[in-house]
Amino acid sequence: MSDAAQSAPPPPEVIYVATKRVACDGDGGALGHPRVWYALEDGEAECGYCDRKFVFDPEKAASASR
Repeated sequence: MSDAAQSAPPPPEVIYVATKRVACDGDGGALGHPRVWYALEDGEAECGYCDRKFVFDPEKAASASR
């Protein structure tokens, strides 16, 4: 494995949601961040604090919550 591949940051966590407006607080607690709200007008948004990616997909959101 090359040095560049080893030092590359991991891909963002993808969270599928069933609403077009979401809040992110980095999971709260000591490692969290201030709560911020995002509108998924284009179907997705990435948190400016923790890089989580929220994707509007009601079907996948429903299957992930089971």
